[in-house]
Amino acid sequence: MSVTQQSFRAAMSHLAAAVNLITTDGPGGRAGMTASAVCSVTDSPPTLLTCINQSARLNGLVKANGVFCVNILAAAHQELSGLFANNREEMEARFAMGHWGRLVTGAPALEEAPVCCDCRVTQVVEAGTHTIFLGEVVGLRVTEGEPDGLVYFRRAYHQLATLRPLPKA
Repeated sequence: MSVTQQSFRAAMSHLAAAVNLITTDGPGGRAGMTASAVCSVTDSPPTLLTCINQSARLNGLVKANGVFCVNILAAAHQELSGLFANNREEMEARFAMGHWGRLVTGAPALEEAPVCCDCRVTQVVEAGTHTIFLGEVVGLRVTEGEPDGLVYFRRAYHQLATLRPLPKA
């Protein structure tokens, strides 16, 4: 039995993933997109990876700028995520929503995001249709409070909330 692109995508839709905005700025320009392909790699040095399609505008700009920021979204950011996921939406319109600042690298950091991880690219790996960017986290902002997370599962957004503990038997 062969694994088709469609069957693989259908299977991967069952893998719940946090929703993030990946942003960059620098000599190549400012850009951002919604991504769920983000993963911590190591804490020494603190490193994340993100996978970006080679056909995405952001791919070339992260390569040119050498930096990216992972803005981990809360459930309240569903509309913003949709805006950044829309390939037809201009970059200026994307950044017009929300309040944006900068940490260390100059990549846009969403002020309302629960967590922003500001990264310098340390390694680039081409894999099939995507580029894997490994980035050392050189700046970090964690917002106080515990907002509900935003996840993508079975091709739809879901709110991730803390479950109450099960009663003791």
